[in-house]
Amino acid sequence: MPFKSFKRLNIPDIVLIEYESFNDSRGFFSELYKKTDFLANGITYDYVQVNLSYSKKGVVRGLHYQLKPMEQGKLVYVVSGKVYDVAVDIRHGSPWFSKYVGVVLKPGYALWIPPGFAHGFQALEDSYFLYLVTKEYSPHHERCVRWNDQEVRIDWPIKENVIVSEKDSKCPPLKYAETNFGFPL
Repeated sequence: MPFKSFKRLNIPDIVLIEYESFNDSRGFFSELYKKTDFLANGITYDYVQVNLSYSKKGVVRGLHYQLKPMEQGKLVYVVSGKVYDVAVDIRHGSPWFSKYVGVVLKPGYALWIPPGFAHGFQALEDSYFLYLVTKEYSPHHERCVRWNDQEVRIDWPIKENVIVSEKDSKCPPLKYAETNFGFPL
């Protein structure tokens, strides 16, 4: 089995995945996705787009999501570096609405974030970040929540000299963010 564990976090729809690395004198090999193992662990989505980003230490990207019918689930990996990855529940009626899960991701781990969550991360080191998404990017359906929303109160590890894009700095707080997600999705 190429995966060591599938662990459901404080919001049980979010899954931390530890994958196996097979090392030898040439380097290493890892299976990052295997449909049968993901299905066996309740992750039933297929992926239609793969994205790669590079972020300098201190960069915050997010909190992003897309409205239905272009809602995205995300399977995210750190290729190199280390990030603090965050998923905020934006599903109205959910017992976890406005709550978040935050986890440090580094190579060897992945995080599954289903539709109905705003996603973001902070680079704790210069980092390459890989996203597999369940629906294609749609600018018309893209929305965001302010990265430092006082209702959500994310405890970002790096507090000084945070780098945020102009676009992300203009995101509304969750109470004004447009969502069309109910619970259950």
